[in-house]
Amino acid sequence: MTLKIPLQTRFTIWITVLIFVLVCATLYVIQTREVAMVFDESKNKGLLMAKNLADLNLRSLIFNDIEPIQSTIQEQINAKLLYIVFFDRFATALVYNREIADRKEIFCCSHLQGDIRPESVFDQTINVYVGRKIQRVLELEIPIFARGSADKWGSVKIGLSLEDMRAEIRKTRFVLILIGLAVLCLGMFGATLLARGISRPIRKLAEGTVRIAKGDFSHSIPIDSQDELGHLAGSFNAMTTQLLATREAMDKAQKKLVQAEKLASIGRLAATIAHEIRNPLTSVKLNIQKVAEDGRLDALEQEHLSISQEGIVLIEKFIKELLNFTRVPELQLARFPLSQILDESLKLMSDSFKQRKIVVEKKLDPGLPEILVDGDKLRQVFLNLLRNAFEAMENGGKIKLAAATTGDGPGRKIKIRISDNGCGIPEKDWDNIFEPFFSTKSSGFGLGLANARKIIEQHKGTIRVVKKRSPGTAFEILIPGEGEP
Repeated sequence: MTLKIPLQTRFTIWITVLIFVLVCATLYVIQTREVAMVFDESKNKGLLMAKNLADLNLRSLIFNDIEPIQSTIQEQINAKLLYIVFFDRFATALVYNREIADRKEIFCCSHLQGDIRPESVFDQTINVYVGRKIQRVLELEIPIFARGSADKWGSVKIGLSLEDMRAEIRKTRFVLILIGLAVLCLGMFGATLLARGISRPIRKLAEGTVRIAKGDFSHSIPIDSQDELGHLAGSFNAMTTQLLATREAMDKAQKKLVQAEKLASIGRLAATIAHEIRNPLTSVKLNIQKVAEDGRLDALEQEHLSISQEGIVLIEKFIKELLNFTRVPELQLARFPLSQILDESLKLMSDSFKQRKIVVEKKLDPGLPEILVDGDKLRQVFLNLLRNAFEAMENGGKIKLAAATTGDGPGRKIKIRISDNGCGIPEKDWDNIFEPFFSTKSSGFGLGLANARKIIEQHKGTIRVVKKRSPGTAFEILIPGEGEP
């Protein structure tokens, strides 16, 4: 089983390792240069001390006067300067301090033998026992020449303790380690923040792709930066917006396809009904009329025949509405004032409104243009909506009718709003009331609003139910205000 390490953790680990390597390399270089500088400083001090000793004892060395040299050596010996050895011109130890009397390997021989130049220097680092402790010692030897003479009179060897230098190096190393740890901690903290800043948008993108794969195209990613990740999030949001628009367009196309299939089915059904029912129904209707004209029938029989005739009328009305709905006749377009079509629709319902004392309030903009429509078809739509409002209200109801122009130029539309204060339509049914055979009333065939939508869509318009603050129902119609549908 493969261990899955999160991107943020991997990024943090690699950045930390990189910082660790860089810090170690930097500290190594700094320490190496620091050790070299401290060593060079100690060497320069030792050379200066050796030259000073050579100058002070040159005269004594020339005259082979040992006592002044011995006295000078004992005065100079200390914890840092461990030993001093003077050699004569034959590289034989002439004078040395008493502390190394038993260390023959130190004063046994000179490293500057034979013909050498005045600026010659010998140096080496050795371990020397000082008491019971081994110390690291820098050993230097320089030749002794008299000014103006080409002959070497001898040489002087000194041994400098490097313990102070090593202590300084340890101190420097400790400080460098502390600095390295501090830099490493800061680097880890910065790497964590950087990894989080990079992995968080990527994680959001991954979550977004999962949600899109599940069909949630409304999901969007907040854009927190203007860098490449911000641009990627913006592109992702644009993609989801396009996908959402595409899905909505596909849903609309699917609904239209379903609607077309329904209409085709209804058309076939209507043709069958017209062929199979209409002719027998006409025969039944004529026979009932003939029987009803017989004066020998009593009142009860006449009432039963009247009920049958009313049923036949309803069947004929249903067949007529069904056939009208399935037909797609060509619109007879002409220019009409919208107020004229509305007034004619209201006039047809005026008697019904007076019976129930229903008040109609009109609010039409005075600047409404003439519209290019099929007046009869549009009047049929308004009449259907007014009839539905009438049936939804009790005595003393109110219907509001408003019309106004929206937009400018070629995109100008006419908005018509018809509302009532009746029982209303449940919001859950708003998407279904325009479907064929769907009705919220106990009576009716459910074709009125479906036919109204078909007519409005033929005019390149829309019809929908809109919310209103008070009880009741409000329908909003938008139809083009200019040009031909």
